[in-house]
Amino acid sequence: MDKKVNKTISTTRAWLYVIAGGLLEIVWASGFKYESIPSIVVLASLIASFELIITAAKVLPVGTVYAVFAGMGTLGTTLVEIVLSGKAVSPLKIGFILLLLVCIIGLKLTAKGGKV
Repeated sequence: MDKKVNKTISTTRAWLYVIAGGLLEIVWASGFKYESIPSIVVLASLIASFELIITAAKVLPVGTVYAVFAGMGTLGTTLVEIVLSGKAVSPLKIGFILLLLVCIIGLKLTAKGGKV
């Protein structure tokens, strides 16, 4: 007899996975541009981030998980670009970055089981 053990993670742990996956997305996406990030780190970050998101999506709404994941990646890679380029940033760009951050928080708060 083959018994499958259903190990479901908690909602809180699923959100931690989304956050960790989003942070890893910043690493691998930035690695496409910056040669100082070794290819093995880019590949490991890519695989780990998707594994975390897949696991979280089994507990949380997949659309919300992906939107938060992609939003974090977009926000993070934009901030990395701003910091590393040293160029001035327009107030409009800062406004859109803040709007994206508000939308990410809003998605999390409105998701099923979305506690901050």
